[in-house]
Amino acid sequence: MLLNDSIVGIVGMNVLAVALVLLRSWLFRTRLYRPMLLNVGLSVAPVLVLLAAVLVLAVLLAASAPPALIVVLGAILLGVWLLLLPNAGYLITELNLNHRRPGERVPEWFDLLLVLSLAMSGVLNMLFNVFLVQLGYVAVRFDAVEPLTSAEVRIVTGLVLLLAAFGIYLGRNLRLNSWDVLRPWRIVLKLVAHLRQPGAPATAAGYTVTAGVFFGLMYLVVIGPLIRAVQILA
Repeated sequence: MLLNDSIVGIVGMNVLAVALVLLRSWLFRTRLYRPMLLNVGLSVAPVLVLLAAVLVLAVLLAASAPPALIVVLGAILLGVWLLLLPNAGYLITELNLNHRRPGERVPEWFDLLLVLSLAMSGVLNMLFNVFLVQLGYVAVRFDAVEPLTSAEVRIVTGLVLLLAAFGIYLGRNLRLNSWDVLRPWRIVLKLVAHLRQPGAPATAAGYTVTAGVFFGLMYLVVIGPLIRAVQILA
C-alpha cells in the first residue's frame, strides 16, 4: 500500500507540474514556456530506460542468452540510466523563476507553486529511480532485501546521488546535456576550461556536496519508509 501511494504521489506531482505550466499560458494569456515541458520529459526519461532495461533483460534471460551478453547489455543500459539521471534532479534549478517576463500578469503565488511542483517532481523522480536501481543492485548482489540498509548499499547510493548532483552542476553551469557523452572531447574541453577559472573548483565541489547532502536527506525522508516496508514484506 505504501509503495502504491508513493507511485501515485510521484505521478501526481509530475501531472500537477505539467498542468500548471499549461494552465499558466491559458489562464494568463502568456507564452507557453516549452523548456519546462521538455525538462519534465527528460526528468521522466531515466525510469523509462529502467523499464526498457528490465524488459530487454527479462527477454534475454527467458531466451537463455549467454551470460556475458546479459552482463554487457545490462552495464550499457545502467550507464545510459546514470547519464540521464541528473535530468530528473535538474528541475530544482527551475526555482530561479527566470521564466517570468516583465509585463506578465501572472500572480507570484502561481509561479511559486508552479516551480515548486516542477522542482519536487524532479527530486521525487530522481529518488524513486535510485530506489528502483538500489532494489535491483541488492537483488543481484545479495539475492535478498535485508542488505538494503547495509553500509555498502548506502555508500553506493550516496555516490550515485553525488554523481547526479555533479551532473546537474554541469548541466546548469556548463550547459552540457546527457547526449554530449557522444562527444566526450567536448565535455573534457569545457570542463577543463571551466575549472581553470578562479574559484570554479571550489564552487563545483561546494555545489556537488551541498546538493548531494540535500538529495541524501530527501532520500531518507521519502525512500526510507519504502525500504522499511519492503523489508517487512520480505
